[in-house]
Amino acid sequence: MLFNSFQFGVFFVVVTTLYFVLPSRWRWALLLGASCYFYMAFIPVYILVLAFTILVDYVAGIAIEQTAGRKKKYLLLASLVVNLGMLAVFKYFNFFAGNLAGLAALLSGTTLPPIALQILLPIGLSFHTFQSMSYTIEVYRGKHPAERHLGILAL
Repeated sequence: MLFNSFQFGVFFVVVTTLYFVLPSRWRWALLLGASCYFYMAFIPVYILVLAFTILVDYVAGIAIEQTAGRKKKYLLLASLVVNLGMLAVFKYFNFFAGNLAGLAALLSGTTLPPIALQILLPIGLSFHTFQSMSYTIEVYRGKHPAERHLGILAL
């Protein structure tokens, strides 16, 4: 669904109207549902990528807040590895694989078949990744409490 499409215009008007009609305690659910619907309009299965990282950071945030010492650092590291790993696979894998194949050809004189993933980059994955990482880092530093409401964190 493109921002300049008629479908988005209808979607925007409906969501905005419902937002102001609903009681404030349910607005988060409307916005989360509308966000998921909008995101899934591109490639629906990619919502699982976001859901996975959200769940990892939800658990990590609570665990980081309740832990002290080295374990706290390891929990943060695990969250960062998952987030950056997702970004690396979807955004940078083909770039690095192509460059490694080129380097191998340059150094050895033989041509290696390029390895490339035939996947599209999920929309906004970089933004989501860095937002998610900033959340766990802020919890780790004690500057933000861990969010106990999964829906609010997902939103």
